[in-house]
Amino acid sequence: MSLMNLPEESRPREKLLALGPKSLTDAELLAIFLCTGIRGMNAIELADKLLKEFGSLRKLLSSNEGEFCSHKGLGTAKFAQLQAVVEMTERYLFETMEKEDALTSPEHTKRYLTKMLRDRHREAFYVLFLDNQHRVLKGEVLFEGTIDAAAVYPREVVKRSIDYNAAAIILAHNHPSGVAEPSQADRRITKRISDAVELVDIRVLDHFVIGDGEIVSFAERGWI
Repeated sequence: MSLMNLPEESRPREKLLALGPKSLTDAELLAIFLCTGIRGMNAIELADKLLKEFGSLRKLLSSNEGEFCSHKGLGTAKFAQLQAVVEMTERYLFETMEKEDALTSPEHTKRYLTKMLRDRHREAFYVLFLDNQHRVLKGEVLFEGTIDAAAVYPREVVKRSIDYNAAAIILAHNHPSGVAEPSQADRRITKRISDAVELVDIRVLDHFVIGDGEIVSFAERGWI
């Protein structure tokens, strides 16, 4: 059945405008993104099919171009559109966090770092550079490694901190295994970076380890 033949309150776009985006299912949200269906399927039916094929909305959003375009009803134009949506979301989260004190708004910081790092297939080491009022100046992936390790160089963290005139930094990295529990190596590199930046009067305020659905804070553990 075409979406136009559905009752108005059942059409995703009209439902969103009437009740807000949180009232929609994942399939209904995806249907608005898709706009159209394919032969024999309206947009909601196609969206439901795609969610089952990918396994979840999150997996669809984090898929690469080859994975995305291999599914019927999707293609390079839709992939480009999706990447634009994802990038806008990341910029929105960064701007929201940028306007606030990173220490007094830890949930925004955690949400942003989770969005940036959780779905990466390789380990990535991310640094937030802060001014003397703990407002975010810049965020950057400094190192990327294999699926289970990243080569992290404290001197590069010092150099970039000076480049941005940072007074403090927050470290973060992901565990592609999905388990957020920090390793002894994580604790050692945190100590090395803390000692290195302290020589130029910069503080490490926290180190977050991002897993699948969980995040561990070194500061909350009393390790910083």
